[in-house]
Amino acid sequence: MDETWKSDLERWLAPFLGALRHKARAPMCPVYVAGLIGAGDRKSMQPMAARDGDVGYDQLHHFIASGVWDAAPIEKALLVEADRMVGGADAWLIVDDTALPKKGAYSVGVAPQYASSLGKTANCQSLVSLTLASREVPVMVSLRLFLPESWTNDPERMTRARVPEDRRGALSKPEIAIEEIDRVIASGVRFGCVLADSGYGSSGPFRQALSARGLLWAVGLSRRQNVYPADVALAFPVAKAGKPRKYHIPDQPPVSAEAALAGEKWQKVSWRRGTKGRLTCLFAARPIRVADDHKHRMRDNRMQCMPGDEVWLVGERRSTGEQKYYVSNLPADMSLKKLAASIKARWICEQAHQQLKEELGLDHFEGRSWIGLHRHALMTMIAYAFLQSRRLKAAGRKKKNRGTAATTEHASHPAGHSRHLRAVSPKTMSAL
Repeated sequence: MDETWKSDLERWLAPFLGALRHKARAPMCPVYVAGLIGAGDRKSMQPMAARDGDVGYDQLHHFIASGVWDAAPIEKALLVEADRMVGGADAWLIVDDTALPKKGAYSVGVAPQYASSLGKTANCQSLVSLTLASREVPVMVSLRLFLPESWTNDPERMTRARVPEDRRGALSKPEIAIEEIDRVIASGVRFGCVLADSGYGSSGPFRQALSARGLLWAVGLSRRQNVYPADVALAFPVAKAGKPRKYHIPDQPPVSAEAALAGEKWQKVSWRRGTKGRLTCLFAARPIRVADDHKHRMRDNRMQCMPGDEVWLVGERRSTGEQKYYVSNLPADMSLKKLAASIKARWICEQAHQQLKEELGLDHFEGRSWIGLHRHALMTMIAYAFLQSRRLKAAGRKKKNRGTAATTEHASHPAGHSRHLRAVSPKTMSAL
């Protein structure tokens, strides 16, 4: 990366420094962000301060861990910038979480818990993430720590980690995600559809909260989730004896999502071009109604969830033999290919998580406090957004140059066709 990026960074950060509204703290923000972007394998405060030379460790530590400044206006500035770069009706808002492995038991939120990125239970911190993405360009806009029960049941432990009073309640990851989605909506960020894996999509309240907000969504679903056929009817049974029934019940029994698609026609679908050619899998889809509405007691004394709204059930069979299931309230006339492309667009957030850790040191923070961790995470998201802005700028220059070349070629060869622009590879982002 040439040295012009530093002067570009100072200009680009102007809205963030304005949002910081603290003259004494403002100079530390560019230093910290530049330290995350610059050379060096370790992006914790001590090596960043040593590489900079003009600021000390104590200054950086005070800025992140204990300095008096409000992160909310800077978070809003990040949302505004993300919307400017990739927001729009064709953008995705992707909900996921990422794990930060930790040793010991004193860092805020650390506990043995399942880490999807590691594929196992590990001692770690787990952050709920929101990513705004369009044209295969992701911009991370939110990282919020999930507190396990071992923390929310221990007020003294939360006090030592300086967890704010309004963050001490027990919230599930889907509940945290809905809070953050509300913040994104309130900021005016534009997106067309919410995507999430089954860790969120299998939560009925999460899906219902998205629908209540008028949002389109496509989310993962457990293969064991009960669903009804779309044409299920609610009948009012006549009681043979005793009090008459007060509620309608389905005229068909529910089956698992896996069973609901077992007899469908599976089609080979290609949704985008990867580095090794077209990406394809077998997909099947049918309209269903998820069994996640209110519960009634059935004739056999068993409690059963009633049918919810009609949605798409989509299945995916991978070449490895693995099967995945999804549910979506995208339009009823949407083609299978578009449904598959929407569902598979979620992969881009995993790339963002990897780059935030490997290139910008998201998991290098060595402090223990809530405020320190979230400020560090905010600085890494700002650094990532800056690199993505340079990526888009470089891609725009290439598009313009190719357009000029294509015009010249077309003048010489009227039957010729210009090649489509392909965005800069993420692996070359650090070279921009």
